Amino acid sequence: MTCNAADEDLKLGGDYVKLEEGGGEGGARWRVETSTSTSGCCGGGGSDGGGWWWSWWWWAKLILVVLFVAVLGAVFFKWVGPFFMDKEIIPIIIWERKTFSTTMLALIVFGSLTIFPTILLPSTPSMWVAGMTFGYGYGFLLSIGAVPIGVSIPYFIGSLFCHRIHMWLEKYPKKASIIRLAGEGNWFNQFRAVALIRISPFPYVVYNYCAKATDVKYGPYLLGTLVGMVPEIFVALYTGILIKTLANASHDRHSLSASQIIFNVIGFCITVATTVIITLYAKRRLKELQMQEELLLQ
Repeated sequence: MTCNAADEDLKLGGDYVKLEEGGGEGGARWRVETSTSTSGCCGGGGSDGGGWWWSWWWWAKLILVVLFVAVLGAVFFKWVGPFFMDKEIIPIIIWERKTFSTTMLALIVFGSLTIFPTILLPSTPSMWVAGMTFGYGYGFLLSIGAVPIGVSIPYFIGSLFCHRIHMWLEKYPKKASIIRLAGEGNWFNQFRAVALIRISPFPYVVYNYCAKATDVKYGPYLLGTLVGMVPEIFVALYTGILIKTLANASHDRHSLSASQIIFNVIGFCITVATTVIITLYAKRRLKELQMQEELLLQ
């Protein structure tokens, strides 16, 4: 097929395919020029103000969502929260104080933090109790002291069933590719991957049993777990302290002072924001490590 025109335009839909001379070694080259109109599309700016309208509508939806969440929060703290405190939380706290001594509670919390991960139960409620009973200092020492035992038992049990765990991981390759990162590289790489997995939303109790199957060494596994668990422990302790503060205020039939409300609201916002930021960072770093690993394997 011979084209006699030196410069010919072919219109395909809204795009133009332009044939030009001198496009290489004595030949012609095709150049695609996109001139599709975006007016009326979501991201199209144009002169008709479509981009401005889309930006305004996005902010309007965001404001509506914030207002809706604020109304739900106000309803919860005004009616649902006090009712739940009076019927559930306060009776449990009173029963706990009358039944167990401080030493006994410490043993119960420590024992639950060491046993629950082995039987695939979450340990967060035990950390709430540690926060309500012992505060930040002793609560953190109690929790961080029990975590090594709680994560070591499933690690060594998992080493007895590596073949079965490998078969199970093959059924979920996408999830398995994340935890297999912990077994790659040197000691520091394994430590970093384990810490990021602990911070990320990956199921805590599942990874305890799968860790050995990924060939991660016990040293980086344990140290990475301790570092990665620190944010979760502080968030759980703060939640327990906040629950106790609200329960005491509800039980004594007096409202919190303005300074207490401001302190609790700021503390809650900082806790949520910090948790979200750290979690998003851990997910992003895991994704980057996963992409680097895939590039190396290619």
